[in-house]
Amino acid sequence: MFTLKFPWYAVRALIIATVALLIGAFALVSPASAHGSVVDPMSRNYGCWYRWGSDFQNPAMATEDPMCWQAWQYDVQAMWNWNGLYREGVAGQHQAVIPDGQLCSAGHTQNGRYNAMDAVGDWKATNISTNFKIKLYDQASHGADYIWVYATKQGYDPLTQPLKWSDLELVGQIGNTPAAQWTPESAGGVSIQVAGNAPGRTGRGMLYTIWQASHLDQSYYFCSDVNFGGSGSTPTPTASATPTRSATPSATPSSPRPTSASPTTSPTTGGGGTGACTATYKQVGSWSGGFQGEVTVTAGSAGITNGWTVKWTLASGQSISQAWNATVTTSGTAATAVNASWNKAVAAGTSTTFGFLGSGTASTPTLSCSAN
Repeated sequence: MFTLKFPWYAVRALIIATVALLIGAFALVSPASAHGSVVDPMSRNYGCWYRWGSDFQNPAMATEDPMCWQAWQYDVQAMWNWNGLYREGVAGQHQAVIPDGQLCSAGHTQNGRYNAMDAVGDWKATNISTNFKIKLYDQASHGADYIWVYATKQGYDPLTQPLKWSDLELVGQIGNTPAAQWTPESAGGVSIQVAGNAPGRTGRGMLYTIWQASHLDQSYYFCSDVNFGGSGSTPTPTASATPTRSATPSATPSSPRPTSASPTTSPTTGGGGTGACTATYKQVGSWSGGFQGEVTVTAGSAGITNGWTVKWTLASGQSISQAWNATVTTSGTAATAVNASWNKAVAAGTSTTFGFLGSGTASTPTLSCSAN
């Protein structure tokens, strides 16, 4: 007789993985959340679930797929409920209800659950031609009153600019289409393709799809990152009830561009430190009522082994709604950013970055940096 023992951390990991899969399964079959998304080109929320749903705690995501990493860190349930990004009662007044800079989160719908979808950066992009089709998966077979497909205008850069209504042009649409006219999917539900034509586009851009479901006044909003004119044919992933972690997802990413790419306008900077580290601020983008900032933390000659803290004072009327690669808290006008677990150690002379979305008028803060 012998007793097979497992270390506590292995048991904990098994429990977490089991609970996560149960949550995901519930999200896929629950009538309250069984809706749908654009699966080709993959919407941001569907793509993050599809690539990482079975391995969402893998720290490799932070470097391989950083925009999805910040999304998973922001709200795990939003990723499991990839099919629930909608608003109710919009009555067709999409532009009046959803502000610029919040299109991908449907105007901070559901108490801000999907806010991470608005983060500006190098999301995985699908190669498409200027004549394309989007594939929308309707898990609950609602059908559509209409589906509108927009493409960003040439010159818009999703790596540095928040999405605004003025950036979009309607390039494809269909009218009332009952679910009985859609294509049945083996995983359940139905799907439909909508043709789009966006001539004159090259390079990185976005598609924005509005799906007005037929069963209620429910409007769904999907951001899909694309590379117009990219090499290779456009993939057509099959809707699946099982998330897939793959180094080569079926939505083929374009060649990665650095997340620190300079914005079209000159960045504003400010910095400070204690000698153990310095912090430098860059304004990545701004729009009416909001802005995106990025802070670079650079270690001194001794390096940082046990974490770092950056502090600054918010300008009048500013607040922070979202952050990634650091935990940011505020008390009055005092803002404090503390490293995440995966970037607490910074070798001498090297750097790490974190970003955040703020509301109010953009300004250049004075930063202080200290090693823990």
